[in-house]
Order: sequence, then C-alpha cells, then structure tokens
Amino acid sequence: MMTPTQKILGVAAATGLALAMGACARAENAVPEGGAGGDAGSGGPVTIGIKFDQPGLGQQVGSDFKGFDVEVARYVAKELGYTDVTFKEAPSAQRETLLQSGQVKMIFATYSITDDRKQKVSFGGPYFVAGQDLLVKADDTAITGPDSLNGKKLCSVTGSTSAKKVKDQFASSVQLQEYDTYSKCVEALNSGRIDAVTTDDVILAGFAAQPQYQGKLKVVGQTFSTEKYGVGLAKGDTATCEKVNAAITKMVDDGSWQKALDDTVGAADFKPDTSTNPPKPEPCS
Repeated sequence: MMTPTQKILGVAAATGLALAMGACARAENAVPEGGAGGDAGSGGPVTIGIKFDQPGLGQQVGSDFKGFDVEVARYVAKELGYTDVTFKEAPSAQRETLLQSGQVKMIFATYSITDDRKQKVSFGGPYFVAGQDLLVKADDTAITGPDSLNGKKLCSVTGSTSAKKVKDQFASSVQLQEYDTYSKCVEALNSGRIDAVTTDDVILAGFAAQPQYQGKLKVVGQTFSTEKYGVGLAKGDTATCEKVNAAITKMVDDGSWQKALDDTVGAADFKPDTSTNPPKPEPCS
C-alpha cells in the first residue's frame, strides 16, 4: 500500500512524463521555423511553392513539373543541400499566406518584388527581370508596341491592370477584351478573335512555346514595365536569402540559367532584355 508521500510523487512523475510526451509530439508535428524544410542547407526534404498552370514557367504535366521557375527552384534547392523537393501550388493570392504559415520554404512563381510585399515577406534574387509586352500573330507586322494598338482588340485576364495600362498610357482607342485565364486569351488570338494579348514577356513566351502555337505566335519584344521575379521567403530569413543569392549567381555563371531559359521558352524564339538579364541578386535585408 502506497503512503501519501509516495502517491504525490507518483502523480508528479506521471504528470511530468505526460508533459514531456506532449512536447515531443508538438515538436514532431510543427513546421520548422522559417518555412517547410528547416534551416537552409540542412539537407533532407523541402517544400517549394510554384505555379501549376503557367506554360514555360511553372506547369504540372502529369506527375512532373516543368518550366523556367521550376528549373531555377530545383537548381537552388540542390545548391542549398536539399535532397528531396516537394512542389506545392502557389496561386498569386495565396503566396504570402503560404510563406507566413510555414507551408513552404521558398516560392518561385513569377513573384514580382515590390515594396508592399516586402512588408510581409522577404525576397532572394531576382532571378529574372520581366517586362510587360505583347503577344501577336507571327505574321503581324502592324503591331510593333503598345502605341500601335489604337483600334485593335487587346486581351488580358479579368482583374489585371496590364490592359488598362495600355489604354491609359499608350493607346486610348484600343478595345479591351477580358477572359478569366490567359489560355483563353491566347486561344482567341490564335483564332483571330483578338489582335494581341498583354502581360509579362516571359509568360507570353511560355504560351508561344507550346507545341500548338510554335511558329504561329510571337512576342513583340518592346517591354514597357519592369518586373523583378524574386524568390519568396519568410520575413526576415536572411540566412536563406544569402544562400539563394549565391546559388542564383552560380547558376548564371555556369551557364545553367541560360540553358534553363532556352529549354523552357526557347521554342518561342524569345530573347529577354539583355540590359537587365540575367540579373544580379539584390542585397538581402
């Protein structure tokens, strides 16, 4: 029979064990600080956010993923020491949430670096500098830039400001058409229902590089904005940022950056602005 003292000690020991087990369970189930994948360079698995529906950049094809963003992500992950990469879809509206909640370690998803976004997340890179441009029929010689769109039908996606920018700043009598996806805009262009599509040049090149459009569509090549595509990171993750920047620099220097671009959007005969590409990563802060 246990004495009162023994009973008290027994309860204390059991409580301590329960607390210790609970702490272990929480540690095992927790997402590592700074995002899925833990400290940069720790090896093992990492979860990276990409687009799943942007041809030439980030696209799911069966069980595989293809595109320039994907190739840069794989290169950077390897340089950081990660041996197992899982890709998670990162729609534009969810990118900050995915990083803030730790569901992903990094995001490579045509994620333009802006001052507003820097208040919520940090950025490595940029790894590409895009610019707003136009996609037209390959034999179209009349449309040479945004100021030649008066009287033409211009398509962009619903909610985008890119088409309105053309109307407000370059061609006041352009006829704006909206679809819910760029794929539908490109289909309409190919069938002759519209005259041009506008968004970032490398996104347009990704569509033009698709087999069904090769040789039929072209990027005009007169950009009229600057969009720095950065690597999204958890706010304040300077250590990962510095390693990401080193990896991007190495990718450019060893020729892998150019090869990735050629392999993914080269079929569109796309030539990025060489005054800004390949870019030099900006200092981490």
